[in-house]
Amino acid sequence: MKLLATQKPFVGMVHLAPLPGSVEYARHGADPIIDGALRDLAALEEGGVDAVLVENFGDAPFAKQAPRETIAMLTAVVLRICAAARVPVGVNVLRNDGEAALAIAAATGAAFVRVNVFAGVAFTDQGAIEGRARDLLRLRRDLGVQVEILADVHVKHAVHLTSLEEAVVDLDRNRPDALVVSGIGTGLPATAEDLDTVKRHSARPVFVGSGITAESVARYGRADGFIVGTTLKQAGSVSAPVEVARVREVAAAIGTLRRAAR
Repeated sequence: MKLLATQKPFVGMVHLAPLPGSVEYARHGADPIIDGALRDLAALEEGGVDAVLVENFGDAPFAKQAPRETIAMLTAVVLRICAAARVPVGVNVLRNDGEAALAIAAATGAAFVRVNVFAGVAFTDQGAIEGRARDLLRLRRDLGVQVEILADVHVKHAVHLTSLEEAVVDLDRNRPDALVVSGIGTGLPATAEDLDTVKRHSARPVFVGSGITAESVARYGRADGFIVGTTLKQAGSVSAPVEVARVREVAAAIGTLRRAAR
């Protein structure tokens, strides 16, 4: 199942509880982590998402590259999600372990990955992070998989030295499959102006990656897809479980955009 074959795909986040290797790991083993992930998957699918993106969100503060024990647990969780899911599954390994995400996708059958810093340099709360586009594209080739790569432009929770226009041009020449524009932090909205800038400088699909609500999605009619997390949770709290009614509201709003684009 491919993500980018869908018109304006609605991607719902599966935020995992802290994994082994993180400072908040509760040492209860895999079962509670998998149970929470499958619960959110079921709610997202019932509410009408087109895909889900699994992320080790509970591992903050993040390492630049995930520890081995984190990657092992994340692989086990994604394998269970892929077995249960009726929609494409993606992987994002925070803070910026695109190689781990690709390897997990290859091992589990996941369809896509998100890479926060694919090209260029971002100054983040983990320090300076350098993109490794060539390494990732070579690894994908060597793994023999067709996993789609979604790459952030001016990723959130970071400072960037280039203008947005320069970042898009540089990112585009490094050949990700799609771009992601977001706000400055988790749950904070991207601007319609930033979306327009990214669309103007790249012909690749562009996703809005943060701050989407049922009320705000109409501002982003030019977007090619949406990645939604916080607003789908109970009371809009990022640490709460996914609420089916909230997913349905966003799905309906995105459906309106699809019909208008036909």
